[in-house]
Amino acid sequence: MEEEPLPLIQKWKDSKLFKMAFAVTGIMSTLLIYGVLQEKIMRVPYGPEKEYFKYSLFLVFCNRISTSAVSAGVLLANKKVLDPVAPIYKYGVVSVSNILTTTCQYEALKYVSFPVQTLAKCAKMIPVMIWGTVIMQKKYTGRDYLLAFLVTLGCSIFILHPAAGDISPYSRGRESTVWGVSLMIGYLGFDGFTSTFQDKLFKGYDMDIHNQIFYTTLCSCMLSFTGLILQGNLLMAIDFVSRHNDCFIDVAILSTVATISQFFISYTIRNFGALAFATIMTTRQLVSILLSCVWFAHPLSSEQLIGAVVVFGSIYSKSLLKNKQSSSEQTENVTSSPQRANA
Repeated sequence: MEEEPLPLIQKWKDSKLFKMAFAVTGIMSTLLIYGVLQEKIMRVPYGPEKEYFKYSLFLVFCNRISTSAVSAGVLLANKKVLDPVAPIYKYGVVSVSNILTTTCQYEALKYVSFPVQTLAKCAKMIPVMIWGTVIMQKKYTGRDYLLAFLVTLGCSIFILHPAAGDISPYSRGRESTVWGVSLMIGYLGFDGFTSTFQDKLFKGYDMDIHNQIFYTTLCSCMLSFTGLILQGNLLMAIDFVSRHNDCFIDVAILSTVATISQFFISYTIRNFGALAFATIMTTRQLVSILLSCVWFAHPLSSEQLIGAVVVFGSIYSKSLLKNKQSSSEQTENVTSSPQRANA
């Protein structure tokens, strides 16, 4: 009788609801901290000289080297082999796409505010659908395409009508510059490809989460380090963080939460797929926008509020409709099961 609670606890841990709650909690907590720190590093000056940190590839390098080290430690601690499961070039494809994603994300913060960047990320469903069709041969319904249109419309309103006074420290004109928007488009395209290709690797190979993270981030370390050398920014970035201890602390914490978030992201994609991951990210983005507006005093125009309502209203409406559809399908299955048994 004393051993009965253990199976119940194990069943609870193995339940889909628990796994989803675990994924949502992990992604929300780590990426909220990550979002605040990345905006602080890229948009808030350091020291009495009011210097801005400009070396986005250095942040990518720090994030990936910490993630690679932790994933290797996890594999060794669990006595799992470090041999690659998939061909190395496939890890490299994810790595290159991931570096371009993160670099576009950091660089975009020089030209657009964090709320603008975060709401634009809601349009991630669009490239995920495109890449899902091309890479995974998935098919989407007319409702999915309507959602994509509404999300795009809301994001466009939000980006094209910034509030007065919310100006980037790197540009003189309006915040929604062509360069900033182009970087966000690049971010969305590369990020959609990354998550979809990760999904394909998980389904095509018997691949452990930590194995994919280790080889992907290891490739990213080498590529970002090479990029820093070629740009001549490695020593300049090191000099900056050595002169500004608070920047060093911010980068260290950023790398830590980025490492933890990578595990939650891979866990979510493996268990629920790329489109489910994009949906989970939507809630995080809404909270991130509110947190950024409060923390960094970003004003929002009335047009931006309308755009935000269109975006989040469309996404959450789809979630409610999907839940109702799933419930009705389950009811039909329960009703028809005796008939199937008799047949």
